[in-house]
Amino acid sequence: MSHAAVRFARYEDLFDLPEHLVGEIIAGVLHTQPRPAPKHARAASKTGATLDARFDRHDDGPGGWWILDEPELHLGGDILVPDIAGWRRERLPKLPDGAYFELAPDWVAEVLSPSTARKDRVLKLPRYAAAGVAHCWLIDPETRTLEAYANQNGHWLLLGAWGGEDVAEIPPFEALRFELGALWAD
Repeated sequence: MSHAAVRFARYEDLFDLPEHLVGEIIAGVLHTQPRPAPKHARAASKTGATLDARFDRHDDGPGGWWILDEPELHLGGDILVPDIAGWRRERLPKLPDGAYFELAPDWVAEVLSPSTARKDRVLKLPRYAAAGVAHCWLIDPETRTLEAYANQNGHWLLLGAWGGEDVAEIPPFEALRFELGALWAD
């Protein structure tokens, strides 16, 4: 009886994907999904823009962060692409010259969609925690909710959940009164 050899996905496999697909390698398996739908894109764009203004550019805010949309992360053997990620500048004084980051971010946000929610929660969250990401937000434009988590010894602790038109001070960006209503498409 012969067994077929298992071939693990390689970084080069991502180069062959059509432009309309986003690819990630998780535990050696290539995962692809199409570019985000409009509600997803709006939630990600508004979150990034809000945080960028106060924490990256520090327009009337504390600054001290790099806030980036869809950065490519090489964390151990995994290649992950969160919707948004942030690094404290004290840990990452300058952006890398290459196409990806090997230093885990301090914060990630995943905007959930029906086709990616399971992957984001079950496959990616444990890898973010193991890599040392300190904070994670899960944003769901369909249910209009935001869940915030803190990494406690490699496990996620739910800090809180907000929804609808809530205004909240959400770690690690407590210096901002974050208006969730701006994230939703209508």
